Amino acid sequence: MNSNIKRVVTLTLLAGAASTAYATKAPVTDLSATSSSATAASISAAHAATNETDVQRLERLLHNRNRVQLQMQQQLDDMTQEIATLRGQLERNSYDMEQMLQRQRELFIEIDKLRSQASTAAVPVPVAKDSTAPQGKFSTDADEQTAYQNAVDLILKKRDYAGAIEAFKQFQKDYPNSTFMPNTHYWLGQLYFAKRQDSEAEKSFKAVLGFKESNKRADALVKLGDLAKRSNKAAEAKKYYEQVIAEYPGSSSAKVAQSNLK
Repeated sequence: MNSNIKRVVTLTLLAGAASTAYATKAPVTDLSATSSSATAASISAAHAATNETDVQRLERLLHNRNRVQLQMQQQLDDMTQEIATLRGQLERNSYDMEQMLQRQRELFIEIDKLRSQASTAAVPVPVAKDSTAPQGKFSTDADEQTAYQNAVDLILKKRDYAGAIEAFKQFQKDYPNSTFMPNTHYWLGQLYFAKRQDSEAEKSFKAVLGFKESNKRADALVKLGDLAKRSNKAAEAKKYYEQVIAEYPGSSSAKVAQSNLK
C-alpha cells in the first residue's frame, strides 16, 4: 500500500510540473517576419540604387545628345560659311574672267591694228619742205616710234598697266604733235577703263574724237557708250552707240554698238 501511495504522489508531482511548464510559454522569434523585413529593406535599397543609376544615365544621354547637336550645328555653320565663301570666290572669278576676256579681245584687235600700222611705218616718209604738206603720216623719228612701242609693250608684253599709263602720259608731253597721239589717248582710255577710273577714261576717249581720221575714233565712241552704260546713263549710252552706227556703218565697231543696243 505504501508503494501505491508513493506512485500516486510522484505522478501528481510530475503532472503539476508539466502543467506549470506548459503554462509558462517560452519566447518565440518570428523568423518569417524578420526575413520579410530584411528582404523589403534590400529591395528598397536596390530600388533606390536603380533609380539613381537611371537618373545618371538619363543625364548622360541628354548631355551626349546636346553635345552631338552642338557639333552638328557647328558643322552646319562651318559648311554654310564655306559655301558662302566659295560662292563669293566663284562670282569674283567669273567677273575677273569676263574682264580678262574682254581685255584680251581688245588687245588682239589692237595688235592687228599695230601690225598694219607697223607695215606702213616701215616705209620712210619724206619730210615736206612747205608748211602745206599733208599731215597724218607716221613719223620717221626713231626715238618717237621707240618711245611709243615701248609704252605699248608695257601692256602687251609686260602687263605693267600702271607703268604704261605713265609711259603714254610722258609720250604725250615729249611728242605733243605726234601722229600717234590719238592712239595714246585711246590706250590711256582703255587702261583707265580697266581700272574703273571712269572719269579719266571718259576724258581720254573724248580726246580721241577730236582726231576725225583716226581709226580709233569708232572704238572710242563705243567705249564712251560703255562708260555711260556702266554709269546707268542709258540715254547717253544709246546716243554714242547710234552715232557709231551712223558714222561707221558696216564696221566691227558698229556691230558691237548694235549688239549693245539690244
